[in-house]
Amino acid sequence: MQFIGKINITLYQCVSPDITTDEVVITNERIQHIEERHPGDYEKFAGYMAEIVAEPDYIIGTNKPCTAVLLKEFEAKGEKFKLILRLKIKSDPENYKNSVISFWQIGDTTWEKTIKNKPILYKRG
Repeated sequence: MQFIGKINITLYQCVSPDITTDEVVITNERIQHIEERHPGDYEKFAGYMAEIVAEPDYIIGTNKPCTAVLLKEFEAKGEKFKLILRLKIKSDPENYKNSVISFWQIGDTTWEKTIKNKPILYKRG
């Protein structure tokens, strides 16, 4: 398990009011998942994850409890990312942390479709 960074709990209460930690981690199993499904993205872009979870441009609702899709654009580099974050809530086991489920670089079409078709819980701005 690797420490990614921290979230602002108040910001993420749009997903769940019961978040119990600001720490975000990623497990080795999830790193392997990302490497298999999105070859090269983890190795090239893992350094962006801390900023994505700390300062997302969008927090998008999902059909899974306590889970959010985060979108972040790094305009200077012309890069956009999608990160799935599972938040730890009071009813979860004590040893759980907020956890990255998946992460990958996306294009303009995916970015626009996500914003258009999914519930926006938060927009930076």
